Amino acid sequence: MESSSDLNRAGIALTRAGEPFEAIAVFDKAISLDKDNPVLHLNKGLSEQKTGNYEAASRCFEKAIALRSGFSDAWAALGLVHYESGRLETAERCYARALEGERKSETLNNLGVVYFNQERYEDARRCFEEAVALSPFFYDALYNLRDAYTELNDLQAASEVDRAMRAIAR
Repeated sequence: MESSSDLNRAGIALTRAGEPFEAIAVFDKAISLDKDNPVLHLNKGLSEQKTGNYEAASRCFEKAIALRSGFSDAWAALGLVHYESGRLETAERCYARALEGERKSETLNNLGVVYFNQERYEDARRCFEEAVALSPFFYDALYNLRDAYTELNDLQAASEVDRAMRAIAR
């Protein structure tokens, strides 16, 4: 008999291979064996998200959070679902909650994008700067930081970031 851990690994592999519907079925089987495992619910939600089923993904992420309230990865994933659904204020709250548990460059970048789309450029700049400080070669965060500096009319800083981006691209 396969364990929930074996099934989890298989589901992750299917999702990475571009087979999210098959992965969902595998995660359902894993959850039937270990219904209180928040990681299984998170991973099923990530597969649901890949299919475009944001409602089901949200339910999975919320279940993971109900099982482990400080689950930063689930909060960040829920934030992305809300962002992709156009609910910026809810996405902002989810990302902020994710960052309470763990400061990750991707989450900081995503929160910065929310702020940027709300025209809160100073808040966005701070997020992008911290993301780049954590991951200096994170190209998306650098790109976003350059745009934030441009919106803030700090063209010298934007130019310096642009030079750093060109150096990475080489």
